[in-house]
Amino acid sequence: MPQTNRSGCPINLTLEQLGDRWSLIVIRDVMFGNRRSYGELLAQSEEGIASNILANRLKRLAAAGLLTRCPDPEHKQKGIYNLTEPAIQLVPLLAHMAAWGRHHTSPSKELSVRAELLEKGGMPLWNAFMVELRHLHLGAKRPRRSVFGELQAAYENAMR
Repeated sequence: MPQTNRSGCPINLTLEQLGDRWSLIVIRDVMFGNRRSYGELLAQSEEGIASNILANRLKRLAAAGLLTRCPDPEHKQKGIYNLTEPAIQLVPLLAHMAAWGRHHTSPSKELSVRAELLEKGGMPLWNAFMVELRHLHLGAKRPRRSVFGELQAAYENAMR
């Protein structure tokens, strides 16, 4: 039986796709951590996602058109997950959420470093990051600047 939406409100419709406890965390880990396989997502989860929850969210996100799954060339039974264009367009939303969290909660300094860079960089940085994500996940031309590399280097430095 197909699921019916509670309303046609765009905020409601967005929350129906992304509003559970884990969906945006999975997208965050693919987007900012470049975790592309089930095993990487499970083993490297800061929040300790359960295996059954992860499997369910990956299926739901793929069904919603936010992730695609293709066979891993090294292990045909395993899959590699890619962000779709609608998921890549979540960068500004995630940047705003991270900035809000930095200002209104008590986040760890180490796990806030990427959020701080995204907040300071604003829309120009977000756009450059989305261009790079299109390269990494959709096969677009490689950009000159690696925002992912900058964010990852700052994160790794903070974790030391």
